Amino acid sequence: MEEKTLMQKTRALCALLAATAAPAFAQSSGVTLYGIVDLSVRQASGLTPGHAPSDASHAGLGSGVDNTSRWGLRGSEDLGGGAKALFNLEAGINADAGASANGSKFFDRASWLGLQGGWGTLAAGRQTTLLADAVSPVDPLGMRFASFNPNINVAALSQHGLGIQYGGAGSTSGSYRLDNALKYTGRFGAVTARAMHGFGELAGGGSRLSSSGLGLAYARQGLALSGAYQTFKDADARNLDAYLAGAAYQWGSVRWAATAGRSQAQTAATARTVQRVLSAGGTWSATPAADLTLAYYKVDRSRTLQAGDGYGRLVAFGEYKLSRRTRLYAEFDATRWRGGYQGAGKKAHARGTSLGVLHHF
Repeated sequence: MEEKTLMQKTRALCALLAATAAPAFAQSSGVTLYGIVDLSVRQASGLTPGHAPSDASHAGLGSGVDNTSRWGLRGSEDLGGGAKALFNLEAGINADAGASANGSKFFDRASWLGLQGGWGTLAAGRQTTLLADAVSPVDPLGMRFASFNPNINVAALSQHGLGIQYGGAGSTSGSYRLDNALKYTGRFGAVTARAMHGFGELAGGGSRLSSSGLGLAYARQGLALSGAYQTFKDADARNLDAYLAGAAYQWGSVRWAATAGRSQAQTAATARTVQRVLSAGGTWSATPAADLTLAYYKVDRSRTLQAGDGYGRLVAFGEYKLSRRTRLYAEFDATRWRGGYQGAGKKAHARGTSLGVLHHF
């Protein structure tokens, strides 16, 4: 009888401990599913559906004009003493077709694991470069229209157009994100410092496909200053060096922003390509639900033994928030190519309009 009573008390104690421990564990760790679905009807003249120069016009349904359609998982665990373990897995999607945005990488936008403490955050895996981090708080378009935004494509190297893989990007078309990379981020009051190194991991070692960089940002009382420098190697150890700097200021209901970026790539033993991007623009919060943005980008390119070329691009954007998670938007863009940048037989001017809806989850 006493043995039975003791067993009952033991079971009751175990149940009580489990009940009190379970909520504590749930509070110390968790995983969040998040994402964006962005679809718009777009009509363009002088541009392909992928926004490349063209001699034709097109109309259709597109994904990711206001913001790139994506889904992801992020989580953290409290390790005690102010330390945390963090992770992020994120994949781009073409919402108009229900397909992955990248055919060779499932988590193409982020795949990293990190540790965080009072000293900062150290992350390892596939992650954005310091150029991408630097442009985010100071881009006049607020990082909208990623596939058409020269600050993202040219200055931050998402679509550098060089046809060579620089750094461990896993792609010859851009170096906006790097595989096998370590990134340190430290926040000290209003200042954020970053350092990054990407391992090339080619057979034979050396610095081929490696990348290193430093970044610094300041944010206080409506003012944001941001900049970064990063260097990349290709498989033959040739360099691509790039910097980007900018400022943004919130003045009442208007946000002003301007940036300057430059990259220089060695594309052959005696050939170099230099690309420069200047941008400026503003966003007016006309009402708590409505924002209007106007931005201009100027791109210049010079190549060894070739005449200089480039283009200017004006983008007007309007958003209306239906709720905290859902918004409607309208966009107009006009591009003027210079020096034959668009290629032979292509129109010298291009323009487009988009009407769409974006939902966060």
